[in-house]
Amino acid sequence: MTKQSIFGRISSLLKANINALIDQAEDPELMLDQMVRDYTNNIADAEAAIAETIGNLRLLEEDAAEDRRVAADWGNKALAASRKADEYRAAGDTVNADKFDNLAKVALQRQIQSENEVKAAEPQIASQTQVVDQLKNGLNGMKQKLEQLKSKRSELLARAKTAEAQQKVTDALKSVDIMDPTSEIGRFEDKIRREEAKVRGQQELAASSLDAQFESLDDIGELTEVEARLAALKSGGTPAISQ
Repeated sequence: MTKQSIFGRISSLLKANINALIDQAEDPELMLDQMVRDYTNNIADAEAAIAETIGNLRLLEEDAAEDRRVAADWGNKALAASRKADEYRAAGDTVNADKFDNLAKVALQRQIQSENEVKAAEPQIASQTQVVDQLKNGLNGMKQKLEQLKSKRSELLARAKTAEAQQKVTDALKSVDIMDPTSEIGRFEDKIRREEAKVRGQQELAASSLDAQFESLDDIGELTEVEARLAALKSGGTPAISQ
């Protein structure tokens, strides 16, 4: 995997709007499960690529450190050769003096070559360091996003279970709703009310029959009084007046 593809995938995943994706998904739980798998796999790929990039950077740094060490070593050799040449020249031995001066020049050339290699490696090291930092930051962002995804998935699952439990409770309550005429209790109550109404009707009927009987008794009483008064008239007496 190239660094460009790593950057592209990390950037794409970090820009993902989880809430918007959830709103658009037909099955949010399946979508979140897939996203968790995608992030997990991409994180694993990114970690492997970043580890390789870091390894290459460390090699560059080690090579640069070695070049600096070599440059310093050649500098020391040049200094030693120059001092040796000075000693021979002070002693009047120009041949050996020139010989060691030439050796000092060779050492200085090697020093300059090593220093140039260090300078040439510095921009590459700086660039690779920046890339590694960006990759690390992106990787950390992906890991945070993954935790956010897992948290969101747990939240949705908990909400779904709660909603399912609430639905079961609602369905159970509907089955025992005493105000619902279609429920068993509602039908039983309706049957009792009809029986009660029937009893009240019978009572009213019985009461009306009883009243009629008493009314007939009143009529009989009136007829008896009339007969008594008529008999009094016939006997020449005065009929008694009811008090």
